[in-house]
This record gives sequence, structure tokens and C-alpha cells, in this order.
Amino acid sequence: MAAKKILFLTGDFAEDYETMVPFQALQAIGHKVDAVCPGKKSGERIKTAIHDFEGDQTYTEKPGHLFALNATFDEIDPASYDALAIAGGRAPEYLRLNDRVLDIVRHFAEAKKPIAAVCHAAQLLAAAGVIEGRRISAYPACAPEVRLAGGEYADIPVDSAITDGHFVTAPAWPAHPDWLRQFVALLGTRIEL
Repeated sequence: MAAKKILFLTGDFAEDYETMVPFQALQAIGHKVDAVCPGKKSGERIKTAIHDFEGDQTYTEKPGHLFALNATFDEIDPASYDALAIAGGRAPEYLRLNDRVLDIVRHFAEAKKPIAAVCHAAQLLAAAGVIEGRRISAYPACAPEVRLAGGEYADIPVDSAITDGHFVTAPAWPAHPDWLRQFVALLGTRIEL
């Protein structure tokens, strides 16, 4: 297997597990993962938030870890990457306001490179206008945005993921095993036990 180069978009108050777990898991199986955030340089840190499901109408939020970025946003060239992964949490709320972020998402979509998005990351996909006619999962509160962007909201269990073309999406971090398995399959990665 040839290692893939993956661009990982995250930002302040991204969901902790949706940042740490994919970033580390994709590296553990041999891929090169560059984590970036607009306005930040390699070595700088972002604050994450832990979103938990405790029986309330929505998730609860607690402070997460400080996550060190390993690449500089202003220096990345999307064409040099094989795939895109996007963390969920509250970060996509403001990341979608950045024109360069939207252009980066469009680059991957137009090139039909694998895109993995979890939870609120669907907000970026919707804002970039790349999900029309696609079946996309997300945190349920993002369902209206998926539909308004012309996508079909996939209402699946919180521990499941869905692949539609080059998109792999999931509602939240409990889906990591399924979401990562489907993304790795799109990357063409083979793991032998």
C-alpha cells in the first residue's frame, strides 16, 4: 500500500474525539496527515471540545484537549493531497465563512478525491455547494442544511456511516469505527490481520 497524503481541516472548538481519533488512527496505519486551521501555523494549538450524549435534547459540551497542528494553513496546496478529512464540532460554523476553506473543499469534490466528514462537518460541505444529489449524514441538527444544499440527509444510527461516491459521512464520533473503515476503503488502504 502506498501511503496517502491526507489534509485534515479542524479548528478551535472542533469536537475532541473527531479531531484526535481520526488524526491519530490514519497516521497509525501509515498515512501522512496534515492538520491545519485557518490563521494558524504548524506547532500552534487549537482548543477542542468534548461533545457527549447524556440524554438531553442535544449534546453537552465540556473542554477538551489542546491539539497541536502539524502544518501551516497558508502554505498548503490542496492539489498535493489525496484526500480530505473534516472534523466536526463547532469549528465548521466559522470555517465555512472562510473562502479559502470553501475553495479547498470544492477542489477535493471536483477532483472526486475522497472526503470524510463527521458531525457538523456537513456544514462545510453544504456551504461549499458540493453535496447536491448526494446522500450525506451529519449531526441531526445539520439535516436542514444538507437538504437546503440539495443533498439527501441520511438519518442513520449514531454509530454508523455512509459512503456516497467519494463522500464518507457520519453523524458523530460514536461512528468512528464505521466511518474510518469506509474512508480507509475509499483510500484503497488494505489492512491485513
